[in-house]
Amino acid sequence: MAIQGSTSPQSSLDTAATPAGSVLQGIPEEEEGVYLLNDYDQEGHAQESTAREKPRTSRKKTSLRSRLFPWRCGHRKCESRLWPKSALFCGAVKRPFWILVAILGLVSLFSFAWDSILSVLAESRDAGIFPGQRPSLFSDWLTHGIIPIACHSHNDYWRRVPLFSALAVGCTSVEADIWLDGDELRVGHTMRTVLPNQSLRSLYIDPILDILEQHNPASNVSTSETQSSIETDDFAPVGIFVTEPNQTLILLIDFKASPELLWPLLIENLQPLRQKGYLTHFNGTTLVQRPITVVATGSAPFNRIQASTTYRDIFYDAPLDKLILEPEPEPEFQSTTNYTSDAEPSYTKYNSYYASVDFHATIGSLPLGRLSQDQLAKIRAQIAAGHDRGLKVRYWGTPGWPVGLRNYVWRVLVREGVDMLNVDDLRAASRVDWRAKGWWG
Repeated sequence: MAIQGSTSPQSSLDTAATPAGSVLQGIPEEEEGVYLLNDYDQEGHAQESTAREKPRTSRKKTSLRSRLFPWRCGHRKCESRLWPKSALFCGAVKRPFWILVAILGLVSLFSFAWDSILSVLAESRDAGIFPGQRPSLFSDWLTHGIIPIACHSHNDYWRRVPLFSALAVGCTSVEADIWLDGDELRVGHTMRTVLPNQSLRSLYIDPILDILEQHNPASNVSTSETQSSIETDDFAPVGIFVTEPNQTLILLIDFKASPELLWPLLIENLQPLRQKGYLTHFNGTTLVQRPITVVATGSAPFNRIQASTTYRDIFYDAPLDKLILEPEPEPEFQSTTNYTSDAEPSYTKYNSYYASVDFHATIGSLPLGRLSQDQLAKIRAQIAAGHDRGLKVRYWGTPGWPVGLRNYVWRVLVREGVDMLNVDDLRAASRVDWRAKGWWG
């Protein structure tokens, strides 16, 4: 009995010591006591719940750390100085990958912030060019440092600042749609969108006149002597763009309705520019280039333009798609003949300036994102027909989106000899990067 009694306690001690031995395996002897004390409270009860919760907390911390820092591996072997073969993937692939992702993300964020800053600055720059303000500390001229480019500001009256937004990027052509409102020519896309203060005089004629008067102070006073001087051959007023004083600004007037009623009012509105000699005109024998060239389009009456054989300062926007079917006129026939509604008109540089057509209507769509050979041949034939008559070729209604397709069409038109790009995005047209073809379009 004594032997059995002594054996039973020893057996239970061995059983109780077995887990401790397995837990203490690999721990130095001097640290075993500390380790065992940590697993028991003051009363000697084992802290099993705490021991069970520790791995869970450790896993949560590891998971959170891996989410915040995905390039850091959670394996203990990967954190050691000597990597085993199983940790090479983390060190050679995972970490470099996530570091690269983080760098690209920071670069993208910085690029977005920088582009936003530049956009705000560009908006402020465009909004700062108004009459009476100086765009440069070194010049009192409005267009100081602006290089004119061959772009037409389509529906210019929709701009944040009509006329001046186009001039700020160097556009040499602006468009105004006119409607009859009593004895005023209102500007707007439709009659319903016309505002009382949006008139042809207030938005275009008067600002243009103010700019030209600043550039040509000697002709500010209109007298009989001034009137005679503007008719001389050596009279050459400075235009809108001081960097190219001979560059003319095209004012495209789109007749929306009632052309016979709009015509006399347009003649009257242009009188201040006409009186100072600022309008390009045909004097009966030659074409005299001046700072402003007025072109009528839409439902403008061509017979009114052609009626005057000795002087005209309003020119027509000829239909480009019809020039191929029309024989080229003889030189002596182009400036003296009056056309009636029964006769086919002959468009020349003496009665017309632009030769325009709707791109989509005459060329068609581009389903493959490229012009076909037949479409290119048609464009070349139309451009040649316009240039043979001394007209400036312009296509309107070109694709505006996607940007790659728009840039492609612009590049092709400029390459084939189009004289004026019809644009809605002024900033995109004023940049030169759309001329270079890249992988993005």
